[in-house]
Amino acid sequence: MSLDLPANALGIDFGTSNSTVGWWRPGMPSLLPLEDGKITLPSALFFNYEEHRLVFGRLALHEYLEGYEGRLLRSLKSLLGSSLLKSETTVLGSAVPFKQILGLFLTELKQCGEAFAGRPFEQAVIGRPVFFVDDNPAADKEAADTLLGVAKAIGFKDVSFQYEPIAAAFDYESTLDKEELVLIVDIGGGTSDFSLIRLAPERHQLAERQDDILATGGVHIGGTDFDKQLSLHSVMPLFGFGSRMKSGAPMPTSTHLNLATWHTINAVYAQQSQHSLQSMRYDIRDTTSIDRLFKLIEQRAGHWLAMQIEQSKITLSNNQRLHLSLERIEAELGVELTRSAFNDAIDALLQRVRGSVSQLLLQAGISEAQVDTVFFTGGSSGAPMLRQQIADLLPNARHVEGNIFGSIGSGLAIEAKKRYG
Repeated sequence: MSLDLPANALGIDFGTSNSTVGWWRPGMPSLLPLEDGKITLPSALFFNYEEHRLVFGRLALHEYLEGYEGRLLRSLKSLLGSSLLKSETTVLGSAVPFKQILGLFLTELKQCGEAFAGRPFEQAVIGRPVFFVDDNPAADKEAADTLLGVAKAIGFKDVSFQYEPIAAAFDYESTLDKEELVLIVDIGGGTSDFSLIRLAPERHQLAERQDDILATGGVHIGGTDFDKQLSLHSVMPLFGFGSRMKSGAPMPTSTHLNLATWHTINAVYAQQSQHSLQSMRYDIRDTTSIDRLFKLIEQRAGHWLAMQIEQSKITLSNNQRLHLSLERIEAELGVELTRSAFNDAIDALLQRVRGSVSQLLLQAGISEAQVDTVFFTGGSSGAPMLRQQIADLLPNARHVEGNIFGSIGSGLAIEAKKRYG
């Protein structure tokens, strides 16, 4: 492997919330600018019906929020391993397979890399979570095979995968001056992935590192799940979640669950869904909240609301409380959000994350005291309660924060150079 020449392959971090593309070049940053000079491209696309065009990333979110008529799709990676992947969505009255939607976004990443490099790429290392699907090896394999098939369909002839936390480890290793036993904690938009790995500067250029990887693990929990729980616990009650029918039975929750989940928001706009909601309007005790729900759906404001909740989650990482204004839906409507309530909402998820880390250490035969460093990466790794849970579990380990959006892409670029020259 010559270190004097640029890599022949791209490293692609296709993330649930954000994506990056890495291209290894000697003495230069690996991550490439994808949009407005930024290294991240939000994993979103918008079919703009008025302008008859397809846009990606920040521009997709901007045009949606500007009120253009169209179809927004976000958190595309969450489709992998879900039943939706085999179905279709409607764009301008035509059925478009979700696999094709994935292909459109991956094509954008590939073309961005090629435009910057001034050359085509036929080889790539793509990051993947340790598990696309928890406790279902067949579904997990199907998700990986689907991603592989989509990548080849858009023009990559040779594609391989690397676990995302392993890629982040190789990025961190490039900064070390001595050996460390490191727990990589990668909390992304859709999954939490962990690797326990021995890192050392003298082994950084080795192609074969299997003996250094002591254990890998993960759970299908990420930032979008934190968003969902914050939404259901603190915001959706304003729109009837938890309400009772006049019979005393709980109100059906499918509409609220769809609104709280990024990749199912569009389902609430379907005629059948709206008819079902209308049919129970006069059987619900709290008509005020259900009428708010109708207003939200009428305005097609589901993605707008999800964005407000996502931003509130981020704000609560640095603040104890905030006021979330919902006056777009109704005058003077809003809700007070607190970090304490948010922590309570995600507590069950954090216990599963902590349990996965404990299982990882057990699997590797490593005690908590032996771990030198915890390396945090991923856009959702900054949640204070998450970090506290890890700190309580590994009290002797120092905490290092990587580039929360870029460590995986940089590591994949390194891996692409090792595998393909």
